[in-house]
Amino acid sequence: MTYANATHTEERGPRFGFGAIIDRIAAAFAALQEARGRRRVFRQTVRELGELSDRELADLAISRSMILRIALDAAHGVDTLAETRRG
Repeated sequence: MTYANATHTEERGPRFGFGAIIDRIAAAFAALQEARGRRRVFRQTVRELGELSDRELADLAISRSMILRIALDAAHGVDTLAETRRG
């Protein structure tokens, strides 16, 4: 007699017990890593734009008051200046 073992690849429902705790810890760790990456992009963008002169910022159509918003958008992958450029 032959024994066959099938492997199921479909998504399972919610887990309970120890497996659920491991899943939550892994999700928290992934969220932390993602937040750290966004923070790194934010800080780098603020630093680089802050180093530009007023003339260089004006050439890019950016005022100093826009730097934090641009950095926040860069960290979250949003391009709010696209609408400004189109108009």
